[in-house]
Amino acid sequence: MSSIAVLAIIAAYFAVILLVSYLTTHRQPQDNKAFFVGGRQSPWYIVAIAMIGTSISGVTFISVPGMVAGTQFSYLQMVLGFVAGYFAIAYILLPLYYKLNLCSIYGYLDKRYGSGSYRIGAIFFLISKFLGCGVRMYLTAIVLQLVLFDGLGIPFAVNIAVTMLVVWLYTFRGGVKTLVWTDMVQTLSLVMAVVLCIYFVCRQMNIDLGGLWSTITDSDMSRTWFFDDGNDKRFFFKQFLAGMFTTIAMTGLDQDMMQKNLSCRSLRDAQKNVISYGFAFLPINLLFLALGVLLYQYAASLGLFAGGELTDIAGNALKSDELFPYLATSHDANGELFLPTVVGVLFVLGLVAAAFSSAGSAVTALTTSVTIDILRADRRQDEAQLRRTRFYVHIINTLVMGVLIYMFRVIGNTSVIDAVYVVASYTYGPLLGLYIYGLYSRRAVRDAWVPVICIASPLICLIINLNSEEWLGGYKMGYELLLLNGAITALGLWISGVRMKN
Repeated sequence: MSSIAVLAIIAAYFAVILLVSYLTTHRQPQDNKAFFVGGRQSPWYIVAIAMIGTSISGVTFISVPGMVAGTQFSYLQMVLGFVAGYFAIAYILLPLYYKLNLCSIYGYLDKRYGSGSYRIGAIFFLISKFLGCGVRMYLTAIVLQLVLFDGLGIPFAVNIAVTMLVVWLYTFRGGVKTLVWTDMVQTLSLVMAVVLCIYFVCRQMNIDLGGLWSTITDSDMSRTWFFDDGNDKRFFFKQFLAGMFTTIAMTGLDQDMMQKNLSCRSLRDAQKNVISYGFAFLPINLLFLALGVLLYQYAASLGLFAGGELTDIAGNALKSDELFPYLATSHDANGELFLPTVVGVLFVLGLVAAAFSSAGSAVTALTTSVTIDILRADRRQDEAQLRRTRFYVHIINTLVMGVLIYMFRVIGNTSVIDAVYVVASYTYGPLLGLYIYGLYSRRAVRDAWVPVICIASPLICLIINLNSEEWLGGYKMGYELLLLNGAITALGLWISGVRMKN
């Protein structure tokens, strides 16, 4: 597929997104409430669709199909945990946020603990979101570099600059009010892309609907349940509990993920929204995993394995994250595309839709948190001053994100989706501990101690993780590291606490 064709696809897609952004903002007052929480007027079903795209990201689009060779369908165990986590968010956290009428969810920490806890919670969110979104956008950037910018002779730095400029253009005015609608469009584009990719790969392999089912179920890669080895990272209870608490932490305690949920018209609407898109993750992730099985089998039929390792036609090793982009956009020894051109078009469309949905949402949430939680501008500025402050903060956050993405050029060889969850285990753990302790303990804490506890907990977890196999008889820490991190934080808060006065 030519670079010009890819550029045309991306340009057309961006034109649609910018048009949607314009239509949702040009005749509406651009007040701060609209930017931060969409004026609390968003229809719940639109938010539910939008949240699917925000949650999936370009990481899922590329990494989940590639990971089936190493972890089979065990990821669905984690997705089941996601669903349980969304119930906890809907019926424990959302009532709290709506009761306090929060624009930033970290305002709860101020009311429960004090200003020191409030700011350290917001800081951990900022670290989590900058790193997590940076990893996700890096994945998108290197793929776009491969299929587009290299062919045009454009360096990686320009790629990043263009990417972040587009993100800024469609978010700087409307914020959440715009994101609800643009993310809906991007979610529909993403789901359409993966369904059509499955269709065209099946057609290339001469597989009908019945053949698709047998191809998936007969494959060793489709094994889903792992109950036999507690030391295995794929062990069911590890995956399920990690999925549940990862969702609570990375969605329920994440300003980015909750900001659109808080834009619903009522608590009841917000709860319907969360439960709806929570259940939607099961069939959508199943589609990605099924696509992964098909891609690996198609690669095997093309002879793209050497000594059991995935390779390109020149014999160079390919990482699991590179399988989908390679087959969708590359040529065989005869100069023919491995898959029909339409698959490459759909791949680019789905990747861009997933990545930019997440990036736009992340930058908007970062702007909200810095403006409200760190600068506390909403407490000391009038409407016009606050609008100027968030405008400049939005520019700075976009620039910082671009620099971070460029720095991830030196990322290691681990699966990117795994890297995202590892980062989350260390940075969201203290937030999980803060909220669990705050909700279920009657003891107050010494506010000045909280930052020390929140910094010490991830460091203790890092030491345990590095030595777990030696200290725990071969036990390998997995995503349950998040639970340990939260538990250590909550224990530290309890030790430092005093009984609340009635």
